[in-house]
Amino acid sequence: MGEKRRLYLLRHAKSSWDDPSQPDHQRELADRGRQAVKVLRHYVEQQGIEPELILCSSARRTRDTLDGVLPGRDAVIEDELYVAGPGRLLERLREIDNGTGSVMVIGHNPALQMLTLNLAGGESAERPSRAEGLGEIRRKLPTGALVTLGFEGPWSELAPGAAELEDYVRPKALLHQKR
Repeated sequence: MGEKRRLYLLRHAKSSWDDPSQPDHQRELADRGRQAVKVLRHYVEQQGIEPELILCSSARRTRDTLDGVLPGRDAVIEDELYVAGPGRLLERLREIDNGTGSVMVIGHNPALQMLTLNLAGGESAERPSRAEGLGEIRRKLPTGALVTLGFEGPWSELAPGAAELEDYVRPKALLHQKR
């Protein structure tokens, strides 16, 4: 058995469609998205989530999500993550140095949803909450959703079915918990 690693997959918060002429890559967060990042920031702080490496798509909405959830944190901004599918995301994760224990990817759907299901999509009768979370993710990975996956072994060997869903939160559910 190898060292336990964590992979956080964060879909950008809700983006604005107020200006239909604006290029997709430049869309900023909507008011609802800005509210979501505040809720997510509080959650991330409460949970002590401090990824050693943050990989972020170059799209404005992902960078705004990063700035709202993990303000002041250094991140690797990658143009390729804007268009990467789940296969390319997995390849990128396999390139990570094995001295890195935790990584957060801030990106887009459907790639993040498909990657989650690829890495942790197996059913688990012993862990009904895990199966419930995966069922929700199969239906939809909403904007602002944060998935936490755990796995053992080197990043270079990360493979389908190798990870376990440890946590799954949505800003909307976190808001309802606060009330």
